[in-house]
Amino acid sequence: MAVVLSLTWAGVTPEQYDTVRGLVDWETQSPDGAVLHVASFDADVLYVTDVWESQGDFERFFGERLAPAVETAGIAGQPEIRFLPLHRRFVAPGVSGAAS
Repeated sequence: MAVVLSLTWAGVTPEQYDTVRGLVDWETQSPDGAVLHVASFDADVLYVTDVWESQGDFERFFGERLAPAVETAGIAGQPEIRFLPLHRRFVAPGVSGAAS
């Protein structure tokens, strides 16, 4: 069952996020089960909303690829993570999955 992941991580900077993104390279080596990733910042807090094919897919990605990169980037603490079942997904006509 597809899930929506909501992640909040205090103390993460945009620079640290970009370091992790570069190390993990999820945009060209997509993790199994990843559907959508959106990241934003407010002051010193990272907010992520993802869609995954399953919670297990994200947990595997986190353990195998993301956690080592987070450590390398010097990110402290732990994120607050919440999973909810995906009820509906809409993609506007003409929108592709390209990164920006």
